[in-house]
Amino acid sequence: MPKSSHYDIAIIGAGIVGLSTAWQLIQQYPDYRILLIEKESDVGLHQTGHNSGVIHAGVYYAPGSLKADFCQRGAAATKAFCQQHKIKFDQCGKLLVATNDKEVERMQALYQRCQQNNLEVEQLDQPALKQREPNVKGLGALFVPSTGIVNYQHICKKLAELFVEAGGELWLDSKVIDLSESHEQVIIKLNNDVVCARYLVSCSGLMADRLTKMLDIETDFQIIPFRGEYYKLPAKHNKLVNHLIYPIPDPDLPFLGVHLTRMIDGSVTVGPNAVQGWKREGYGRINISPRDILDMIRFPGFWKLIAQHWRTGLIETKNSWYKPGYLSQVRKYCDLVELEDLEDYPAGIRAQAVMKDGSLVHDFLFAQSPRTLHVCNAPSPAATSAFPIGEHIIQKLQQQMSV
Repeated sequence: MPKSSHYDIAIIGAGIVGLSTAWQLIQQYPDYRILLIEKESDVGLHQTGHNSGVIHAGVYYAPGSLKADFCQRGAAATKAFCQQHKIKFDQCGKLLVATNDKEVERMQALYQRCQQNNLEVEQLDQPALKQREPNVKGLGALFVPSTGIVNYQHICKKLAELFVEAGGELWLDSKVIDLSESHEQVIIKLNNDVVCARYLVSCSGLMADRLTKMLDIETDFQIIPFRGEYYKLPAKHNKLVNHLIYPIPDPDLPFLGVHLTRMIDGSVTVGPNAVQGWKREGYGRINISPRDILDMIRFPGFWKLIAQHWRTGLIETKNSWYKPGYLSQVRKYCDLVELEDLEDYPAGIRAQAVMKDGSLVHDFLFAQSPRTLHVCNAPSPAATSAFPIGEHIIQKLQQQMSV
């Protein structure tokens, strides 16, 4: 590998969004030198590799939002990509189960939203719910047949393979140390090299804000990590449910609640919750990063967020450490799951952009300089939406390149 290399476009981050962008770029610009930079030893090891593997339908998202548009187009594109490249997926459908009167009210609002988003949806009363899911209890449910499951790391590996086959370069074990920008190029200092590129796209997830700071791009957000903790059910429960089983979520929060997810390998997971993280890449049980904590407590939006949602935060933290509390979130709609059924499973980390006023960023967020474009918030369902997100990133980059 040379000590100094020149590229037309460099992309930082080989999660599914970075890979989708790189693959689509190399198809549109086959004569360009395009480099994809990843600090880990393989692709898709962070948010992409620690999610529940759901191909979302787009139930929750405001009509006309990027989330709603990207999710629906992304779900179709993901399934088509899997079919083309023989990647296993299962369109098993999802049930959103209401267990009390407040959730029934919220369910009606979600039903209206599904209709506004032109999604196929069916309202189930209590007997119809019992017929579809004998082991699930509730006052009613919404059935969304287009929801599916897949292993997103398999998609990532195929995208990386296709990108390299098309002439792109993928550098693993290459961590960005510093960035600088001139009128002609962006200089990317890595732990093992120096790269010059005419344009840079950052799809760096948990580190998105730190890369904008390297270039002194003025922003008013910061990435706050939230741990999503999962459990796996024993093999005896692999046939416990026929679909994905979700609670009716709190519309004020960007988290979907603890759900039962059929995985593509046949197992069933429980989760995730949403616990304040104290380390951006902390996937173990106890994770502390002095730098990450310092960044958070210096950010005024963190304290405003805590002030707004401290009750929810205390409940989530309690349930994280007190397994019966976590179990109660599942038993409200499936009382066949016992405490001893909750087996250890890897956690995930959600890179949540938070504004200085403490508000959570619910939609996609971008920042840019003359030669760089940064994906600052790619919230769930970013994995489902990766193909149209990549298309959108390229369109924004093309606008910069034409100036």
